[in-house]
Amino acid sequence: MSGSDPGGTDDDVGDRRRERDHESDGEQARDHNHEYDRDRDRDHDPSSSTPAANRAENGADQRSDRGDRGDRVTIEDDGVIRWFLRTDDGTVVVIRDILSSVAIVAAIGLLLFAVSGIWPPLVAVESGSMEPNMERGDLIFVVDDDRFVGDDPVGGTGVVTLENGQNGDHEKFGEPGDVIVFMPDGDPGQTPVIHRAHFWVDEDENWVDTKADEEILGGATCDQIRTCPAPHEGFITMGDNNNGYDQYQGGAPTTIVHPDWVTGKAMFRIPWLGHIRLAFDEFFGGMLGPNAPGATGLIDGAMLDLMSDAGVGVGASTGIGIAAAAHRYRA
Repeated sequence: MSGSDPGGTDDDVGDRRRERDHESDGEQARDHNHEYDRDRDRDHDPSSSTPAANRAENGADQRSDRGDRGDRVTIEDDGVIRWFLRTDDGTVVVIRDILSSVAIVAAIGLLLFAVSGIWPPLVAVESGSMEPNMERGDLIFVVDDDRFVGDDPVGGTGVVTLENGQNGDHEKFGEPGDVIVFMPDGDPGQTPVIHRAHFWVDEDENWVDTKADEEILGGATCDQIRTCPAPHEGFITMGDNNNGYDQYQGGAPTTIVHPDWVTGKAMFRIPWLGHIRLAFDEFFGGMLGPNAPGATGLIDGAMLDLMSDAGVGVGASTGIGIAAAAHRYRA
């Protein structure tokens, strides 16, 4: 008897179901691969960023812009003083460096003035009459004669002469006695002289016979010397490298140095730095020299501009300014 086979029918149904499941799994795999490819392309394509990512990036850019604007210094936002101190504008930086140099020079000058009591407190030696104790080009620090007074000063001054210094231990620049700075014949228009004070004489004193060294005078008598007898009280002076007194045949002809003509006494020297002062004087043709009473020889703005253009820094220009502020003195 013929009829349907229940077992075969069930097998066919199972085969078709397995085929459908297989096809469904393949489609899911393909969909997964497509999604992976899209994600990978989106990661490499900046234009495909999500709105949230775009908003985050825009926020970071805005914060960066605000930071840049915050770093900028403007007159409107910060005021003139703050802008001047912080701006990186090239012209302002140069001006700021110049003003800094001038301020430092002024501060050091005030400090030296407070110690020395005279202005200028530095002198540049222009000749060799005090060698080897002072060389041409040395910068000498000087003080008022009533400061740092040694033992046994003379004539109511603060100066210890070579004569008195030999009796004690008062020695300056390698020999007894003070080295003084004075105006020859009391004339402020002449170049000041820096020589050693040898001894003190009273008015009308025959100092040739009483105190002078016969070897230095070479046998000259009081009648042969125009400053004998002494026209007034004061100092007999001489350069350490000279052969005669200034009041006779010395390197700086002058009469007896009256105490009022003494502008200071030397304390110590700075080798070579005085050459800067002498160079400035030669460059400006004497404009920085002490020909006019009270001239200080300070560096002017034009020269500071030249130094800045040449790349001279604050520290270097400060040293130059201090040296240039010194007077030129004849040893």
